[in-house]
Amino acid sequence: MTTRNPEATGPENLQKLHDDLSDVWGNPRGLKALTIVNHTTLGLRFMVTGMAFFLIGGILAMLIRTQIATPDQNFLTPDIYSQVTTMHGTVMMFLFAIPILEGLAIYMIPKMIGARDLVCPRLTALGYWCYLFGGIILSFSMVLEMAPNSGWFMYTPLSSSEYSPGLGSDFWLLGITFVEISALSAGVELVVSILRTRTQGMALHKMPLFAWYILAMALMIVVGFPPLILGSILLELERAVGMPFFEVAGGGDPVLWQHLFWLFGHPEVYIIFLPAAGIVSTIIPVFAGRPIVGYGWVVFAITVMGFISFGLWVHHMFTVGIPQLAQAFFSAASMLVAIPTGIQIFAWLATLWLGKPKMKLPMLWIVGFLVIFVCGGLTGVMLALVPFNWQVHDTHFVVAHMHYVLVGGMLFPLMAGIYYWLPLFSGRMPSETIGKWGFWLVFIGFNATFLIMHWTGLLGMPRRVYTYDTGFGWDIFNLLSSVGSFVMSAGFAMVLIDIALHFRYGKPAKTNPWNADTLEWANQLPPSPYNFVSLPPVETRHPLWEYPELPQQMQEGKHGLAAAEHGRRELWGTDPLTGKVREVIHLPGNSWWPLFAAMALAVVCISLLLRWYPLAGVGVLIAIGFLLRWSWENGAHPKAAPDAKVMPGDPPLHSRTMDGPGLWAMTTAMIANGSFFLSYLFGWFYLWTVSPGWRMPDASPLSLIALVVAGVALLGGSALMESSVNRLRKQQDSGLAMRLYGAAILGALQFALILWVMWRADLAVTETSHDATLMVGLYYALLHSALGAVISLLQGMRVGYRYVGVHAPFEPVVVAYFWRYNAVVFWILIVALAVLPRVIGS
Repeated sequence: MTTRNPEATGPENLQKLHDDLSDVWGNPRGLKALTIVNHTTLGLRFMVTGMAFFLIGGILAMLIRTQIATPDQNFLTPDIYSQVTTMHGTVMMFLFAIPILEGLAIYMIPKMIGARDLVCPRLTALGYWCYLFGGIILSFSMVLEMAPNSGWFMYTPLSSSEYSPGLGSDFWLLGITFVEISALSAGVELVVSILRTRTQGMALHKMPLFAWYILAMALMIVVGFPPLILGSILLELERAVGMPFFEVAGGGDPVLWQHLFWLFGHPEVYIIFLPAAGIVSTIIPVFAGRPIVGYGWVVFAITVMGFISFGLWVHHMFTVGIPQLAQAFFSAASMLVAIPTGIQIFAWLATLWLGKPKMKLPMLWIVGFLVIFVCGGLTGVMLALVPFNWQVHDTHFVVAHMHYVLVGGMLFPLMAGIYYWLPLFSGRMPSETIGKWGFWLVFIGFNATFLIMHWTGLLGMPRRVYTYDTGFGWDIFNLLSSVGSFVMSAGFAMVLIDIALHFRYGKPAKTNPWNADTLEWANQLPPSPYNFVSLPPVETRHPLWEYPELPQQMQEGKHGLAAAEHGRRELWGTDPLTGKVREVIHLPGNSWWPLFAAMALAVVCISLLLRWYPLAGVGVLIAIGFLLRWSWENGAHPKAAPDAKVMPGDPPLHSRTMDGPGLWAMTTAMIANGSFFLSYLFGWFYLWTVSPGWRMPDASPLSLIALVVAGVALLGGSALMESSVNRLRKQQDSGLAMRLYGAAILGALQFALILWVMWRADLAVTETSHDATLMVGLYYALLHSALGAVISLLQGMRVGYRYVGVHAPFEPVVVAYFWRYNAVVFWILIVALAVLPRVIGS
């Protein structure tokens, strides 16, 4: 289906179309710029903020290298040095690497797949504000000299209250959890947008490789980040309240923290690598002048790498005393991941070999990446061998390997991508001369720094060491590494100066200056807020190579959705596999609600830091109020869709169907929720079976009868929701409000019963990890029951306002899905917490 607008081809009508689109999609200025939800602006904000944190992390790295450049240095005190090393890793991993790559994906994905924006733009805005506020709170700890000092991985018991009594660990735990909200929101947003908003005809196997990489990255974020969020919550509860999840004396186990952290931490390495590899797979074909070799094999490698990455976390724990069989399994899995990596590298090399490469500035960074990342991969295979890992664990060898993989595997491709897409950002070409000077300084300085650190590691120098005596043979090598680090810093400074000057003095770029093949280059340079005047049919992987006239046709409004007088922000909703158009998705416009909600959550974070729990409770209620008010402007609300009319031949609006993007967003969010829940179950059974001090009472303190009644109430509410959805499918909405109110009442009953169980149990949450873990599970169920009751109540109210009904049946489908998830999870909780202890015992 391609809706054409023949009237848009005339100059006057075309100008009117541009004006209409600008009115609907345009960004406000002044204070109202804080309400912007457009993906182009938010993507740039993510990247600029990430680069600011990169500068902070780089300064911290220079302080580290200055301190250990020579023996017996006293440039930094031991405590400040520990804070600096912890914050360097934290800033680079959490506040730079992932956010800047997510920002690039937020900016590029709609342009690459032929869409005008991401599918949940206000969610993107919330993610940015959470990232900014969380990063500021975490960075402010350095100003107060109260930064965390337990390492960026925060191992217990070093990060527990006994050994870190100040607020440093709390800054890390609360700040990182706040930032993780941003990462998860972007993950959900990108998954749904890639699957459901590709332009007409762009089947999954015709999608640009960059979109494949970002889809894998986003799914890994959705699954991989919740374990760290759970671990951070548990450790903060231990520090603030005294729940002994990681204290052996109370039945906890400090190794549990390592499991939860590395369940996140190792997939994170590939979460960082995959978007960078996507940049490589995008740039190499363009400068080789031919399609990539083995498109299908590369997609296969992306998928396999994503799956394998979740089975490698224990190779960070070979020295903690795990069984030898487990060591053998995870050692083999760690080496196995080299196969999908090798597939991609050989595909890139084959593309260069069969093409006619042009060594422009972006390609220079790609070549540097290939050299450095291959070296990092080889040392990774070495570390996968258990005996070798034992020898070099916690030495500079591991530090060097990590930087070869992360800097070589992420930063070099990122710089290639920035130079490649600079004309799109600014409409100007980069400077080849200054850019090449910056590259060579970075490349030489990087290898001078970290290649030598492999040797100091083999000589036995531990990482995070504050100082050292002369005579160990480390002196000259540390000095050379420090000199190399300053050379590398000079290179990055030159790159940043080059980019800053570029926006004012760069040579104006022509349309598609690199002769690229993907749709982002069909934009104006720089792009308009709406990206494309019309959305084209695309049935090839290389639309601009095969149809060079396509950008002009799109700008003349000769393709789909070339209208905006209805006042809606629109894009295609397409089938996730075939790319066939299914509905017209209308997006919400600029809003204060994401900023207000993030500010309320920031108040919660600061209040928890200061132990002002009443204020934190008020902040939670205010944040919930903002989020619920935000959700009210949805579906058939006048601010969401001024009218439901569509152009002749177009499909219906998504809010008038039963399979819009909100259902996919709920599904993806529940995958993240399920990952959090499974991590909780893992912790419960791990402590039960492994912790030496675990104490389980002879009789379960939980009332099984009350829990079963609560489960039955939940099933009843879920049945009412399913009945409502089924009747809507049959075009019947009589009694819809009453069924929704009934579900809300049953949800409230479940809530009350769980509260009663918690009160009757009289759990000693500060004495045993058993009772503390039970309490966390009950709170999880309590929050879900409350949320189910509230959103069902709101749905009933929306029926009265005519926002929900046969004419707009979409929202109850989404709510019913949440009830379905809640029912499954609650019954699993009943079995795990109340039934199995009665059957198996301690």
